[in-house]
Amino acid sequence: MKTDIQIARETPLRKIKGIAEEWGIPREEVQNYGKYIAKLPLHLIDEARIKQHHLILVTAITPTKAGIGKTTVSIGLALGLNRLGKKAIVALREPSLGPCFGMKGGAAGGGYAQVLPMEQINLHFTGDFHAITSAHNMITALLDNYLYQHRADAVGLKEIKWKRVLDVNDRSLRRIVTGLGGSVNGIPTETGFDITPASEIMAILCLASDLDDLKRRIGNILLGYTYEDKPFTVNDLGVTGAITVLLKDALLPNLVQTTEQTPAFVHGGPFANIAHGCNSVLATRMALTYGEYVITEAGFGADLGAEKFFDIKCRKAGLRPELTVIVATAQSLKLHGGVDEKLIKEPNPAGIRRGLANLDKHVENLKRFGQSVIVTFNRYAQDTDEEIALVADHCRDLGVGFAVNTVFAEGGQGGEALARLAVDTIEKNPSQPLSFCYADNDPVRVKIEKVSKTIYGASSIVYTSLADKKIRQIESLGISHYPICIAKTQYSFSSDPKAYGVAKDFELKVQDVIINNGAEMIVVVMGEIMRMPGLPKNPQALQMDIVNGQVEGLS
Repeated sequence: MKTDIQIARETPLRKIKGIAEEWGIPREEVQNYGKYIAKLPLHLIDEARIKQHHLILVTAITPTKAGIGKTTVSIGLALGLNRLGKKAIVALREPSLGPCFGMKGGAAGGGYAQVLPMEQINLHFTGDFHAITSAHNMITALLDNYLYQHRADAVGLKEIKWKRVLDVNDRSLRRIVTGLGGSVNGIPTETGFDITPASEIMAILCLASDLDDLKRRIGNILLGYTYEDKPFTVNDLGVTGAITVLLKDALLPNLVQTTEQTPAFVHGGPFANIAHGCNSVLATRMALTYGEYVITEAGFGADLGAEKFFDIKCRKAGLRPELTVIVATAQSLKLHGGVDEKLIKEPNPAGIRRGLANLDKHVENLKRFGQSVIVTFNRYAQDTDEEIALVADHCRDLGVGFAVNTVFAEGGQGGEALARLAVDTIEKNPSQPLSFCYADNDPVRVKIEKVSKTIYGASSIVYTSLADKKIRQIESLGISHYPICIAKTQYSFSSDPKAYGVAKDFELKVQDVIINNGAEMIVVVMGEIMRMPGLPKNPQALQMDIVNGQVEGLS
């Protein structure tokens, strides 16, 4: 089969204004970024039309290191729905340069289920990530300047909570010292970098309801504490308006197209293991304005992305999916069935049977949220009919809808069975009103306990002294009502990435708690998770080049 980039190059693209007009988007409102990419103004969002349309969430069982194809399936489901005569739009996150040049090589779908133009989407796209990086680091520079200019005054800060970000996987920047070389270079400070998808600015952009809300949230960002133990925010720094200026264009949703020339919104990109893992609320609402069906995905397994989609995004934005689709693969089931990672591409029905416990736990969790659930088997060339039949029979016994998809190899045609199942389930058995994992007024520790014990299956939670201190600060600030965003490994229900299957009777350790006062959520760091990833031994960058004017190495 051809590579992703070969398929992308051979797929004819339509001018984006033509696609927009065909779907009812006024041509004069389309803000072009070249021929095939555009941004749309926020006043086009229509709440009345949103209420008439259907939202579908795509999530997955616990993935392998190679992923599980969730983005590809999301795109393929939209393509399948359109082939059935439904108006379907997909709403996705933007790829990060870190994983693109690290392990993934791209994140725009795959095979014949991609969003295009994939080279631009995977690289600099419309500059949203750069705007977020610049806005975040502008705050840091202005804060450092404030401290430097007031170093002889009594208006300094006792404690700094704001670091820097960069959209590159660079482990050397996790902990650094700035301001060395004498007083003219600033005040020596121990600090560090997170990756841009972990920036609070990224979360704010993805959760903001409009420009005014964006500005309000930016102003509320907690930067540190004064010597009187009072919170010091961007509003106190006096630069809220300046930072909003840097983000005014990045706030607008990006419109692109699929391999079958249907519209797709790609906007925002927080990771689900260290952030909340969902595309922007504004892009989802824009898609729901113009699409009868909207398919969106939440990062990694359902224990991370889906939980945060419900408990953070839906809770705050008033969204409610009518269906959740769980993606499973033979490789992931075998891995969670105890098969050695080097052997998961080989047939192993017994490994599949054992791995079904991981699927069961995710189904159980999603039903707790009131969701109607169906399972799709993302088929690879080496998968056997016997293995697929095992999963199909198991889903039938569970009373859960099941469909095989071959969207990677066949595009929309390979997603028709899944699309029919999705429509039929929504019409006959749509999701119930959302039942969140915790209440807004639950104490922070109770929220952590409910997610840890109910969703992950932990038996106990312990806290470092640092985490204890942060929770007391949260309580003193009166923001315990914020939802929590747990940062932990994506490879297990526990904080141990090697605890495959369904971990039981394990302890979770809360290492740190980070107050995202602008994003209005509390990030709870568990285990050894890093907010600045490192590069693998053989990064994808080794395969990248430009040959005869064309990019090679993206996949």
